[in-house]
Amino acid sequence: MTSVQGKSNRYDFKSIETKWQNIWKENKTYRTTEDATGEKYYVLEMFPYPSGRIHMGHVRNYSIGDVVARYKRLRGFNVLHPMGWDAFGLPAENAALKNNSHPAVWTYDNIDYMRRQLCQLGLSYDWDREIATCNPEYYRWEQLIFLEMWERGIIYQKVTTVNWCESCQTVLANEQVIEGACWRCDQPVLARKMNGWFFKITDYAEELLADLDKLSGWPEKVVTMQRNWIGKSVGFNCAFQVDGLETAISIFTTRPDTIFGVTFMSIAPEHPLVESLIQGYEKQQEVISFVEQIITEKQRKSLDEEPEKKGIFTGRFCTHPFNGKKIPIFIANFVLMEYGTGAVMAVPAHDERDFEFARKYHLDIVPVIIPEGVQLIADEMEQAYTGPGFLASSGPFTGLPSEEAKQSIIAHAVEHQFGSPQVTYRLRDWGISRQRYWGAPIPMLHCEKCGVQPVSRKDLPVVLPEDSDPVSSKCDPLHQRPAFYTTTCPVCSGPARRETDTMDTFVESSWYFARYASPRFTDAPLDKKKASYWLPVDQYIGGVEHAILHLLYSRFFTKVLRDLGYLDIDEPFTNLLTQGMVIKDGSKMSKSKGNVVDPHDLISEYGADTVRLFSLFAAPPEKDLEWNAQGVEGASRFINRLYRFIETHKVHCNSEIDTAKELSESGRLLHRKTHQTIRRVTENIEYNFHFNTAISAVMELFNTLTDCTDTSKGTTAETHIVKNALEVILVLLSPMVPHFSAEMWEILGHKDSIETAAWPEFDAQAAKEDQITLVIQVQGKVRSRLDVPADIEEDKLVKLALSDENVLKYIAGQKIKKTIVVKKKLVNIVI
Repeated sequence: MTSVQGKSNRYDFKSIETKWQNIWKENKTYRTTEDATGEKYYVLEMFPYPSGRIHMGHVRNYSIGDVVARYKRLRGFNVLHPMGWDAFGLPAENAALKNNSHPAVWTYDNIDYMRRQLCQLGLSYDWDREIATCNPEYYRWEQLIFLEMWERGIIYQKVTTVNWCESCQTVLANEQVIEGACWRCDQPVLARKMNGWFFKITDYAEELLADLDKLSGWPEKVVTMQRNWIGKSVGFNCAFQVDGLETAISIFTTRPDTIFGVTFMSIAPEHPLVESLIQGYEKQQEVISFVEQIITEKQRKSLDEEPEKKGIFTGRFCTHPFNGKKIPIFIANFVLMEYGTGAVMAVPAHDERDFEFARKYHLDIVPVIIPEGVQLIADEMEQAYTGPGFLASSGPFTGLPSEEAKQSIIAHAVEHQFGSPQVTYRLRDWGISRQRYWGAPIPMLHCEKCGVQPVSRKDLPVVLPEDSDPVSSKCDPLHQRPAFYTTTCPVCSGPARRETDTMDTFVESSWYFARYASPRFTDAPLDKKKASYWLPVDQYIGGVEHAILHLLYSRFFTKVLRDLGYLDIDEPFTNLLTQGMVIKDGSKMSKSKGNVVDPHDLISEYGADTVRLFSLFAAPPEKDLEWNAQGVEGASRFINRLYRFIETHKVHCNSEIDTAKELSESGRLLHRKTHQTIRRVTENIEYNFHFNTAISAVMELFNTLTDCTDTSKGTTAETHIVKNALEVILVLLSPMVPHFSAEMWEILGHKDSIETAAWPEFDAQAAKEDQITLVIQVQGKVRSRLDVPADIEEDKLVKLALSDENVLKYIAGQKIKKTIVVKKKLVNIVI
């Protein structure tokens, strides 16, 4: 193997990057197998949707993961670093139609193009493990998992009100509705009742919540977001009998102490009792119109957006279970059918939302929790009182402290059999039905005689129908394809209709990380032995926008796969890094804002290593990266400076080296700086992935190296110290700029690739600064001197100063106001 670099003063990145990419590909350098002798390390970036071109966000995300992978290999770990494609979904379908293509053709063409782009970045993936979720060899196992979940009762069907996008002809999750519009096409979202398939993620709600405590390697922000999304509430359930109907309204509350303050009942517009409540009411049509209006408005608002309080009386009353009072029943726009029971006992004196509603519609306000020493008068209240206190106007519970009253009221309801303690969750079951073509078919069918039946396992995979003319295909959804849905029942052999919904693409991304452990295994979804070796993922990397759904669903699927016998773990990702966005002109890069920088152009002009170096150096990975063209130029200049230095000194570095003589001052300085840099870079990568400060430390070392080899500044460092510093620089930089480091390593005379090198060991003794003498002052006057290491930490220095005998004499027990430290000069104690 020989260097391709000529005698130019500028680094020829094009030929060198091509050379090393070919070597890595031909040698399968990053192919990984299970190795019982080495400690495994599984690093994974969230796999991309094959949109056609990578963007700077991809570059940053994948460069971060690649640094971790390469660093861990140099530390001796057996590293798994795979890549694949989240290939199903509506965007591919829409883009294919727009480009007069077929989703399969469009998707696989994009995969080929993006794979070449990723290879151009020098990313150290094991491409033998590549997966695409649209491949039947992948989703056949997803269909099998679906059937096993069905057999265990983790899957069911129900009719529900869904977010429907008429333009996309599909159901949207609540999170996919942005200000009333579809997140994909920006068209208005409608409410529609539809039969759909659901995963019972709520069966795992308590475990999903409890296991968050195990995720010490996750950002606290993400853990909190998941905790809030699951939303556990401990409280009380009771029933209010509806007058004139043989039914009751069930409510859940975390404040049973306020139940005597209920003055009206609020129910969601979608509540199943609405129709019977308004039957025969003179204003029935008015109520129906109101309900339709509110449901439409709900689809068009974010879940976090607080709407203006609106309501309408149903014409019905219910009976308070504790005091027998008649309570009017209202339909209110702020009550969510998805949370609790879809009905809320309204206590306007002690809930701000209820207070505003009561004031607006002139409803009674009855204070029943009174803070000590304060009198609450309903007509004088300007807002609800939500704090603790003592019960008032609460029958036999009057006078009790509010916390004590909660338990007494629950006990009373249990004794009289109209209420009970209850735990509820904000988390709802996961609706996975989608009504489009480009997705994994759901392996179920419908028989008029036998009902819903699973597809026989021997018939898996249920494959998407191929179009005879892919170019002219309109991607008709499966319910418009009789050849697909016409089938026979596996039980009675009679006519049956195949399920025409496809799965939410979040299903594919909820278990792909496990399939990477055995992507070519043909007997089951996972090879349990290999999965046990590799999982869990040691380091997962991706955007914070996936903090809730993708990560929550992946955690759920891991627990399901465990219960199905495929995995031995409870959680999929030990450590999580959520990288920031790439910002340009004050906002996230996007085509719509016209501020996109194409990585292809940058790589063509500067090379992959420069682009990688900039993306890693510009900001810590968890922070947003502000695009800066000067930053790219700076990264390029650094690489070229280092190249010219190596070209100049390579002859001396390859000559015979005498290590016997004592080091010069420059030699000692460079040797010390080398080991200080090893420590800084190792700590910055190992503990917080602050690659920016790691790169800065290497740059500082290179500056010291330059100074210590400058003959105009006096005695230069010894050759072996220079060569060692250069080798350390290249190994420390190799995870960030792999092509450059590999080439320069070869230029320095190494026969083996830098890939086989070991991460340099930090020598604490070598890194230790020389001893210096510091002055110790009390009130600005010299009272003592201390001989200390030049790199002593400030707090240790202050402790030494305050324990010095001479200093103690002058302090004489007086209070110390402050200590002033002037680095490497003095400590002044002010009393």
